[in-house]
Amino acid sequence: MSYMLTHLRTGWHVDRAILEEEDRVVVIRFGHDWDPECMKMDEHLYSIAPKVKNMAVVYVVNISEVPDFNKMYELYDPVTVMFFYRNKHIMIDLGTGNNNKINWALNNKQELVDIIETVFRGARKGHGLVISPKDYSTKYKY
Repeated sequence: MSYMLTHLRTGWHVDRAILEEEDRVVVIRFGHDWDPECMKMDEHLYSIAPKVKNMAVVYVVNISEVPDFNKMYELYDPVTVMFFYRNKHIMIDLGTGNNNKINWALNNKQELVDIIETVFRGARKGHGLVISPKDYSTKYKY
């Protein structure tokens, strides 16, 4: 499904996308188009894009094509989703300890919509860190 989402092909394009969007959250999925985790996340992002079009714009970046951000954002996972608002990285507390990004493919589309809505509302209020509507820590799984 990544072919249906807008690809950012260079570091300059990524910077422009983050800088030029004034009113909406910029959601960027970093990863490889051929990775099964990325394919799953891309499918979810594509299906929710019309629902969140007033709050967010979704882009895809292939980390082997655009390696500029790999070190800066520690893009070592198969799939990484990050949020930006008015040229500022918006962190989200998911209960996992890593507040910078989502580094797994979410199973539920509605959870992704809820996270994007939470990021949008928090970012508009000037918050650099927002709390996820769901706790993704493993403390309840065992």
